[in-house]
Amino acid sequence: MHEENKQQQRVRIHGVQTLSHDWYLLQKTTFDYLRRDGQWQTQTRETYDRGDGATILLYNKKQRTVILIRQFRFPTYRDGHDGFLIESAAGLLEQASAEQRIRAEVEEETGYQVGQVHKVFEAFMSPGSVTERLHFFVAEYDPASRIGDGGGLAHEGEDIEVLELPLAQAMRMVADGRICDGKTIMLLQHAQLQLMPGKRGMQILVAGPYRSGTGDDPALMAANVAAMQAVCLPLYARGHMPVLGEWLALPMLALAGSSRVGDAVYEQLFHVHATRLLSHCDAVLRIGGASAGADQMVAAARGLGLPVYFSLDEIAQA
Repeated sequence: MHEENKQQQRVRIHGVQTLSHDWYLLQKTTFDYLRRDGQWQTQTRETYDRGDGATILLYNKKQRTVILIRQFRFPTYRDGHDGFLIESAAGLLEQASAEQRIRAEVEEETGYQVGQVHKVFEAFMSPGSVTERLHFFVAEYDPASRIGDGGGLAHEGEDIEVLELPLAQAMRMVADGRICDGKTIMLLQHAQLQLMPGKRGMQILVAGPYRSGTGDDPALMAANVAAMQAVCLPLYARGHMPVLGEWLALPMLALAGSSRVGDAVYEQLFHVHATRLLSHCDAVLRIGGASAGADQMVAAARGLGLPVYFSLDEIAQA
C-alpha cells in the first residue's frame, strides 16, 4: 500500500463548516485522527484557503545585489511593527501555472521583465492554519531588464516601493529584524549559500583592551596592542584580512593634533574612528579582558548584523 494511502487512512472527516467566504475561504473541519498509539482522537481545525502562490528573488551576480519590495501589510500592523514589510515579489497563482504567474507578478511589482526563471523549492508557509503552498523561484536581472516602474496595481490596493540592495546589506537587515518576512529570508539565505557564495575572506576587526587597566602607561598599552596583533597572522593564514582600530586611529589622531592618550582630540575621535572602520568590516573578533571600547565595538557590530567571534577556533578557513 502506498504511504500516501496509509496516511489518508489515519484521517476520517466528519463535517466541514464554512465560517467565511468573503475575501478567501475560512472553514472549520471536524475529523478523527488515528494517533501513533492506535487510539482515534476527534479534533477540529480552522483552515484558511487562499490558493497557492509563488515568489521570486531577482539577483545580479556581478553586482551582488537583489531586488526586493516594500509594501504595507495590514495583518502585521500591530504593537511593535508599523505594517511595512520588505519582501520578495510574490502573488497567488489564480489558476495559472506557478512560472506564468511569477513572471507576470514580478513585472507588475518591480518593473523587471525576467528571462529564465529557476524553481528552487516549494514550502507550506503557515501549515497550522493556512493551506497555501508557496513556489519559490530565482532569476537573474540586469539594469536593462527593467522595462517599467513597477509598484503593483492600484485597483488591488497595492502601493509598492522597489528596492535594489547589496546581498550583504539584505542579510544584515535579516539579522537586525528590518527584514522579517519568512519567504524573503528563505530566498536570501538560498542566494547567499547557492547563488552568490562569498569568494573572499572576511575583513575582521580585532577588538580588545587598549587603555583599560593600563593607567595610560605606554608600555602596558603597547602590550595590549601586541596581544591583539598576535591573532592577526593566524587570521591571515585562514584567508581573512585582520585589522585593528589602533592601526588606523592612532596615526589619524596625530594628524588631528592629539599629543597624548586621553586628550580632547583623542576623546573626540578615537572611538568614532573605530566605529567608522567597523562599517567596512565583515565581522569582529573580541579578545582579552574588560574593555568598554571593545564592548562598544561588539554592540555596534551586532547592530549592523555582523557576526561576533570570541576565539580563533570559531572562525573557519575562507
